[in-house]
Amino acid sequence: MKKVIVISTSLRPGSNSDMLADQFIEGARIAGNEVEKIALADKNIQFCKGCLACQKLGRCVISDDVNDIMAKVLEADVVCWATPIYYYEMSGQMKTLIDRMNAMYPKDYRFRDVYLLATATEDEEHVPQRAITGLTGWIDCYPKSRLAGTLFCGGVTMPRSIEGNAKLQEAYEMGKQV
Repeated sequence: MKKVIVISTSLRPGSNSDMLADQFIEGARIAGNEVEKIALADKNIQFCKGCLACQKLGRCVISDDVNDIMAKVLEADVVCWATPIYYYEMSGQMKTLIDRMNAMYPKDYRFRDVYLLATATEDEEHVPQRAITGLTGWIDCYPKSRLAGTLFCGGVTMPRSIEGNAKLQEAYEMGKQV
């Protein structure tokens, strides 16, 4: 059994990326894993101030929800990010959280496999590439980890328009493989 953290970065209720996350979660649970979903929609996450105090303290000096999220990510075996693609990039709230998790850099961490689930209005194959590149920049700072898989579903515009899409089943199957 693995400990899996799924971070859903969309702030929109009924979002397509959140629905992919839920299917990934269901697959991971069916496979016998312990899964926790962290939805950023109800979290207070401020911008990084660049003070680097976190490197000395091992935690961020800003008092919001990030230190709790970091603690969970450090203890997870698997981290899965789910994001809508905005302007061919990960959501701003995902990037803000990644920046704020700078305190993790000098710490030991358990996660080895990192996944990315992404949705967008555009449906060309290249659409998620910048988000993948941004996430692999974070992963590169944790050399014991790797990008274990990505899943992109384009052509979804309105909330819940992913319903019935085969990518939901793919997210479920990906979750089963963690």
